[in-house]
Amino acid sequence: MVYVRQDKLPNLKLYKYSSVDHSLTSKYILKPFYTNFVIKCFPMWMAPNAITLTGFGFVVTFDAVDGSQARRTHQSGPLGELFDHGVDAVNTSLECLIFAASQNQGMGWKTVMTLFASLLTFYVQTWDEYHTKTLTLGIVNGPVEGILILVTVYAFTAIKGGGSFWQQSMFRTVGIPKSALIPNYLYELPFNEWYMIQGGIVLVLNTIQSSQNVIKARRARGDKSRYALVGLLPFFVTWTLIPLYLYLNPEILYNHLVPFVFFAGLVNAYSVGQMITAHLVKLEFPYQNVLILPLAYGTFDSLGPFLQRNIGVGWPSALGDGGYQVAYVFCMLGMAIGVDVIVTICDYLDIWCLTIKHPWTEEKEAASKEELKKTK
Repeated sequence: MVYVRQDKLPNLKLYKYSSVDHSLTSKYILKPFYTNFVIKCFPMWMAPNAITLTGFGFVVTFDAVDGSQARRTHQSGPLGELFDHGVDAVNTSLECLIFAASQNQGMGWKTVMTLFASLLTFYVQTWDEYHTKTLTLGIVNGPVEGILILVTVYAFTAIKGGGSFWQQSMFRTVGIPKSALIPNYLYELPFNEWYMIQGGIVLVLNTIQSSQNVIKARRARGDKSRYALVGLLPFFVTWTLIPLYLYLNPEILYNHLVPFVFFAGLVNAYSVGQMITAHLVKLEFPYQNVLILPLAYGTFDSLGPFLQRNIGVGWPSALGDGGYQVAYVFCMLGMAIGVDVIVTICDYLDIWCLTIKHPWTEEKEAASKEELKKTK
């Protein structure tokens, strides 16, 4: 097995899920709704991972109740966490495209900046969990309040008849009169750019909070904290290449951004999958991401014609402008890796991915307790 070594697989049986959710919305509104109503809609034979996968269509609700179904059917395990975070990681880039469409951002740098903020948030959250061994959600967090805000924005967009509403000046729209105290550029700033400012502030605060969590956890274990911070480098290396590649290829940026967003999302999803897998089987932190290599080559390939045009020295492009074909290959590579890890874990734990292979019964639990007593 290439991605999870055989000698590390026994660590899967040592896995224990840990999370802390400080969200007031979850505590007082959503969790009572999920546990008292939604969870009862799912039959006991339905696997939690099947709920997670269908969460592509019902993001908030199904993403929240898959864990409840796992505890209810006694099917909690490491594959569930890999599935949960993996589906969320892929969903993140899809959500960026939907949000960009609702705001009339179009294909361009605003959509790229939205993608950067969303992927960094998810990467940092997973990096935090790897080092602290606990998924920590703040009082206001992306998976709960963030998604609910997006739902509200989408509903309001539909009511107003389209994304052009968000391109109006926020101050003027809400009735704030023009004043000498408010600079003109600030007064004319549209809603969608205010969203980006607010998102940037939240992104910085969340990154700082996660860094503090990691430093505190590692110091408590007697580990050096600076080595953990190096784990952020793979993301920023990737996001040095992405804007450079798009700058060198305006055709991709302004005409074929959607498949490129899928690729960038899969690069991030693969990094997240590596971190979760390393967390589950107790591997060293994964600093390498093989999907960066095609991106690095594409950037290098595009740099040649740019240098030829500007300084007279360079090299011809070998890729041409086949953006869709390249993106398709990258997508298939990422999917193949995900399937390989899932199949390996399923084989080792003797479980099925989307259905329950060994249903829980009281007799089995009694037999398991009896066997445990004998071993003692």
